[in-house]
Order: sequence, then C-alpha cells, then structure tokens
Amino acid sequence: MKLSELWKQDGYFLSFEVFPPKTDTAFDSVKTAVAKIAALEPSFVSVTYGAGGGTSQYTLDIAKSIQQLHNVPTLAHLTCVSSTKETVHERIEAMRAAGIENVMALRGDLTPELEQSDRSQWAYRYAVDLIHELKEYQDDFCIGGACYPEIHPESQNQKEDIQHLKEKVDAGCEFLTTQMFFDNNLLYNFLYKIREAGITVPVIPGIMPITNAKQLERALKLSGSFIPQRFKALVDTFGYHTQAMTQAGIAYATDQIIDLYANGIKNVHVYSMNKPEVAQKIKENISHILGVK
Repeated sequence: MKLSELWKQDGYFLSFEVFPPKTDTAFDSVKTAVAKIAALEPSFVSVTYGAGGGTSQYTLDIAKSIQQLHNVPTLAHLTCVSSTKETVHERIEAMRAAGIENVMALRGDLTPELEQSDRSQWAYRYAVDLIHELKEYQDDFCIGGACYPEIHPESQNQKEDIQHLKEKVDAGCEFLTTQMFFDNNLLYNFLYKIREAGITVPVIPGIMPITNAKQLERALKLSGSFIPQRFKALVDTFGYHTQAMTQAGIAYATDQIIDLYANGIKNVHVYSMNKPEVAQKIKENISHILGVK
C-alpha cells in the first residue's frame, strides 16, 4: 500500500523505524527484533539506509520481509550522496522488483571524507536531485522526504531551510517526516511556517523515546535538538538507571504523542531503534486512542 492512500483513511496511526545490520553476523538478531516490531501491526515500518549505501541490500531484504511475512507497508530509505546514476538506478530497480512502493528520498550524511571532496562532480548533490530521478518512474513510488522542525544543520536560517523544503515538495515529494524533537511547540510553529510557504503535504512527526543518557548524547550530535528543561531534569535524575530511564523515556514520548494526536496530527512516527519492547509499550499506552475514528 502506498502511504498516500493510508492517510486518506480515518483514525490515528502509529509507525515505527528500524535499521538494518552492518554485518552478516548481526542480520538474524536484527531480523528477529524487526519481526517483533512488525507484529505490533503499525501503520507502516520504515527501514533506514547506511551511510554511502553500505547496507542497501540489508535495507531491501528487511523491507521485503516486513511486507511479505507481516503484511505491513514499508518505507525503504534511499540515499544518493556521492553515488553514481548507475548505482542509484540499480537500487531503484531492485526496489521495484521487490514490490517496494514507498521510498524515503535522502541525500545522506556527509562523512569527513565527503565533506572535503569536490561536490561539483557528484551526480546528486541534494535530496531534490534524487526525487527528480524517482519521479521519472511515474506512479511507481510514493516519495517521502525529511525535514527539520528547528533547522537543518547546514542551512543559514529557517527561511532558507523551508525554501529548500518547498523545492523538494515541488519536485514530487508527497509527505515529510521530521527529525526528532522534544518540544511539540517547535513542531507546531514549524507547521505554521511551512503552510504559509505553500507546503501542504502531510508532515509525520518523528519521536524518539530516550532510554538512557548516552542515547540522548548521540541524538543531540545528530540533530542538535532543543532540550526542554523538564526533559533535562528527567535525564539528569534517571539517565543512568536503566529501568527507571526506560520507563521515564517511554512516558515522555507517550505524552508527546498524545499531545500531537490531540492537536490534529494523524500519524506519529517512532524511532524505535530496533527495540520491540519500547515499541510495544508505547503502543499499549495509546491503544484506545489508536482505536478512535
């Protein structure tokens, strides 16, 4: 099922994100965790993509298994940074052959080596270039893109960031998924600004349940997200107590999700980090809400 069709339905939706293994030896354990998450019957499961396409085959294998074994729609990530057109075309064709209908079009993270390279020689410099490529396949794919409720780390300001976002939507991006955030007011302000800029596609908020202090440190390095004082206090108090922080982190994420639903958001995306127990607890916390039409 294309996700554009999913959001035409009534009700509230919850989706999860998983990531592929980096090596063959870890494949079975990751696949087991992913199967448990898919068994929770989320609205869809997104499968991430390693830097430089290093896990492309794992991404495709996991996405296929989620669809075929669990009958859950999948969103396969695809990055293009430093890739040749031939390589990207091969990966797109592999997705088509596997029956993948939903693609998250991303530039991809810049490694230190890539940051120093001559970008003028790249076939794809930005995600919008990949979106144009995917649109050549007509209606084969529902195309998603990423957005930052605060600001993309490489943008000069939010106005410039939103201008680039509009370019992606105009190129054919049908929905957007946000980077993690810990203050819902940031999202509401962002939504107001992009609607004013003429961006009307669905925006899926991305929520990350923080279950330990080190996880928060890593998340901040990736996103630079603003941390509200009440969340800082929570991490300071429970961050190095595994069970307590897991419980507190799930409670905080649940509170965010409920507030989002109450303010008109239909689908919330959870960065579940291959942790089925976290995904299950969040779904249990909002099970009756998900049943409301």
